[in-house]
Amino acid sequence: MVDSIRIGQYIASLRKSKGLTQNDLGERLGVSYQAVSKWERGETLPDVSLLVDLANILETTTDSILNGGKRIMEYTRKISVEQMREGIECFEKIGQLLGKDNLFYIGAMDGIDNRMNIEFEKYLSDSYTKEAMIAEATVQNIAHGAYIDLSDIKKGFQHSHWVEKVTEYALKYGIK
Repeated sequence: MVDSIRIGQYIASLRKSKGLTQNDLGERLGVSYQAVSKWERGETLPDVSLLVDLANILETTTDSILNGGKRIMEYTRKISVEQMREGIECFEKIGQLLGKDNLFYIGAMDGIDNRMNIEFEKYLSDSYTKEAMIAEATVQNIAHGAYIDLSDIKKGFQHSHWVEKVTEYALKYGIK
């Protein structure tokens, strides 16, 4: 169901954060300030033909506008910290199985080092920084639609810092 009040409040809040008046926004969209005012009060909704331009001006997405700023997450799969740990530890296993002088291993490490601007092998040798990689893998999965139980985050990390950071991120993405 469309919540026109919530959508209007969201448009108003974004408009104000950009330092625009209703008149400014209306002029940029080719509509009157009264039309903008009606949207913001939830009396009417912007015409579909204006949504892309409105989203661009307000630096958001049409989905965000139509959901009133509320992120609608459809979880694509469920993950656990243990799965993320296993995935990160697979890189160590590749080095053991193929040898650290093998081109597959070297290529994987170089790719990660260059893409993430780190020394991945060093990160794997320290429990705190290894957990940083596990936390990053977890956060990336959450950002791409994965669901994780908050209790799993609490029990899955040894370092409280990573529990706090991953939990904070999960909550931001609507995981409860």
